[in-house]
Amino acid sequence: MTRLWNDPADFADEMIEGFVAANARYVRRVSGGVVRTAPAPEGRVAVVVGGGSGHYPAFGGLVGSGLADGAAMGNLFASPSTQQIHSVARAAHSGGGVLFSYGNYAGDVLNFDAAQERLRREGIACESVAVTDDIASAAADEAHRRRGIAGDLTVFRSAAGAASAGYDLADVARVARLANDRTRSFGVAFSGCTLPGASAPLFSVPERRMAIGLGIHGEPGIDEAEVPTADGLAELLVSRLLAERPDGADGRVVPILNGLGSLKHEEMFVVYRRIARLLAETGLEVIDPHVGEYCTSFDMAGTSLTLFWLDDELAELWETPVDTPAYRRGSVAPDASARAARPEDSGTGEADSAIVPGDSESQSVARLIVEVVDAVASTVDTHIDELGRMDAIAGDGDHGIGMQRGSHAARTAAHETAADGAGAATTLTRAADAWSDRAGGTSGALWGVILTSVASALGDTGRPDAAAVANGVAAATRGVMSYGKAELGDKTMVDALVPFSAGLSRSVAAGTTLAEAWRTAASAATTAAAATAALLPRMGRARTHGQHSVGTPDPGAHSLALIATAIGDVLTHHERNPS
Repeated sequence: MTRLWNDPADFADEMIEGFVAANARYVRRVSGGVVRTAPAPEGRVAVVVGGGSGHYPAFGGLVGSGLADGAAMGNLFASPSTQQIHSVARAAHSGGGVLFSYGNYAGDVLNFDAAQERLRREGIACESVAVTDDIASAAADEAHRRRGIAGDLTVFRSAAGAASAGYDLADVARVARLANDRTRSFGVAFSGCTLPGASAPLFSVPERRMAIGLGIHGEPGIDEAEVPTADGLAELLVSRLLAERPDGADGRVVPILNGLGSLKHEEMFVVYRRIARLLAETGLEVIDPHVGEYCTSFDMAGTSLTLFWLDDELAELWETPVDTPAYRRGSVAPDASARAARPEDSGTGEADSAIVPGDSESQSVARLIVEVVDAVASTVDTHIDELGRMDAIAGDGDHGIGMQRGSHAARTAAHETAADGAGAATTLTRAADAWSDRAGGTSGALWGVILTSVASALGDTGRPDAAAVANGVAAATRGVMSYGKAELGDKTMVDALVPFSAGLSRSVAAGTTLAEAWRTAASAATTAAAATAALLPRMGRARTHGQHSVGTPDPGAHSLALIATAIGDVLTHHERNPS
């Protein structure tokens, strides 16, 4: 269980503040995460890593000489937002381009890809390598769909070693991909993890049982078994990984036995004793064994084993000295060539552009948008526990928390922007940016796409008609499907969004008022969201749950339907009581 917090909503921000205060020798805070206190020499490739908080020492604890130049740090178990990643990368960039690396999760992929495209438009060269080491999360012939767990360390360290050696961006990315291809991990858990303020863990394991092949965000395992002896666990982990020995791998391997948060080092040493013997019996040469915490899952009791298969190049790069807050190898001398921190790097965010006032009609619509966003936030508050319970079965348990963070940030931004005289488009765009930035994760990114698309159809002059709103929703639907790569039947919010948009467009085309058309479409979305209970997930973190999620609706589809219904109520009230 988690015992110490102030406001759970502030936990990640306060954790980062304390982490920086305790490690000022290594890191300094920038908007969205941390970068090295002493930046890398001019012209060197910057390695920027990142992901949700709750996995310490990943990701901020790995920032320092010989390893990462910066870490984008999202909320607990939620991807950092596009804005956060962009900010950290800008601060870490030394002129040689940026290599992004992160675990292969839908929200991380969406947000890192968006930040990468934004940086490229600004003239900064970027490459990305998603870590896919978890063999439990997909079959070998679908290795590109696997998620990243403790193997993050081998990929990050290899890429950083290449950057330290002066490799250019293309070669740093090549090394990162090579390291990823030669990394395999497999884990078990004996109990779930409990987020600050939560009344129960994200999943539970019966007494004397263990979950096999779990995820680091609290995703339940793919199987369950009696807890074996320490030797029995070692044999399970080693046998699963040796069965997936990379093609062409020689006999050199780095073993990493990783604690997930609550398992004691002494227990892991007992397990590693047998792992070392098994590897030696197989004829493998063990290089630089690791036993400790490298990628945790808050307070989860469990462990994972990673095997990193070296070749000559990787072996040489692995010897690069590293000195970070949480991870040290070799002896690191001060880098006399490191440039001084630029003053503009240390800010907490980019200044907001000035608001151009909308005309009187658009300001009136902006005030309606404020009411709509208020209703959205209230709806999320009412259903937060329900969404969390659903997501614990068909996802990773944080959907309600993420939606609450996002909708509350959007509400604040909408109130402030409308009060400054903004029109409808600007008010909703600012709300969209705040939502995606604060929520992070997949849902944060997708709700940012939805709100931004609708905002573009509203404009800051005049009063948009029902057709403009329907067109905005249609554009949002296309954007979500393009951005998230989900289709109907994948068990995602798309399964509710597509029928909602189609129904809205049909009703508006038939001459129905916006409020009535919206209510009809919301009813269709509600029906479609409920129908996702029968689907097998084909996208996102729920995909690895397989049959475990059948019988539970997709949380993203369900929350979209709830929100659509709440907005319909606001529109109906205004239609019946025009101001």
